[in-house]
Amino acid sequence: MTKTFAVIGDPIDHSLSPNIHNAAFKALGMDCTYIAYRIPRGELKEGIESLKQIKISGFNVTIPHKIEMMKYLDESSEECKIIGAANTVTNENDMLVGYNTDMDGFLEPIKKRNIAIKGEDVLLLGAGGAARAIAAGFAKEKARKITIANRTKEKGQELAKFAASLGAESNEITLDEAGQNAGNYKFIVNATAVGLKNEPSPISTNAINSQSVVYDIVYMPMNTDLITQSKKKSATVIYGYEMLLGQACLAFEIWHKIKAPHDAMRKVLLGGF
Repeated sequence: MTKTFAVIGDPIDHSLSPNIHNAAFKALGMDCTYIAYRIPRGELKEGIESLKQIKISGFNVTIPHKIEMMKYLDESSEECKIIGAANTVTNENDMLVGYNTDMDGFLEPIKKRNIAIKGEDVLLLGAGGAARAIAAGFAKEKARKITIANRTKEKGQELAKFAASLGAESNEITLDEAGQNAGNYKFIVNATAVGLKNEPSPISTNAINSQSVVYDIVYMPMNTDLITQSKKKSATVIYGYEMLLGQACLAFEIWHKIKAPHDAMRKVLLGGF
C-alpha cells in the first residue's frame, strides 16, 4: 500500500518539499507519495484530524504551525522539547511523535563552509518557530551573543530570554536598529517570511560588508532582496534552499530509517528555481 507524507502550513503553494521527497522516492523505487496540504492559521486541530483519517505516515510542519504543533504530539524528541517547536512528525497508529530538524538543517551549510560560530556575534531577524531553532543552534555552537530583531517587541524579548536560558548572551533590538548596526555582526540571519513575495529586505543592508555571513532561510525566490543586496556588498551568502535540503534529508531518514538520496534531492531542488 502506498504510504502518504505531506507538508502542512499556510501559505503552502510555494513549497518545494513535494518535489524533493517525491524525487527521493523515485530514486529509491519506494511506494510512497508526498503532498502539500494547506491548513489555515487557527485550524490546526481539524487539519491534523483530517491527516489521521487518510492514514498519513508522516508530515512536515511549516509557517505558522511549528510552535502550536507541540500541543498535538503524543511524544516529542529532546530537540523539540528544548526548542518548543516541531517541524517533522511521524504517525504510527494515530500516535504522533514530533522532531525538529530545523536546528541541524540550519547549521549544516555553515559547517560545510567551515565557518566558525564559536565566539561570534549573531543578528537574528524574526522570533517564530524557525528562529527558536536557529537561536538554539547558535547557542549549542557557542556563539558569543545573539541579538534578536523582530516586528513585535514582546516576541523578540521572549526569544532573547530563551537564547539566554541556553547559555548565550542575548538582547532584543528594533528592525531599524538592526539595519543600522548590521555591520557589527558576523552572522545576519533572516528567519522571517519577508522575501517570500519579493518584498524588500526586512532591514537596511547599507552596513553589511565583506566580513558578513548573510543567511536567508526564505528559499523561494532563491535570490531574495536581502541576498541580492548582500552579494553587492561582497558578503558570504547562504541560501534558504540549503537549509531546506538539510531538513529534508533529516526528515527522510527519520521516516524511512535509511540514508536519504542527497544528490537526487538536491538536483530536483535546484531545478525548481
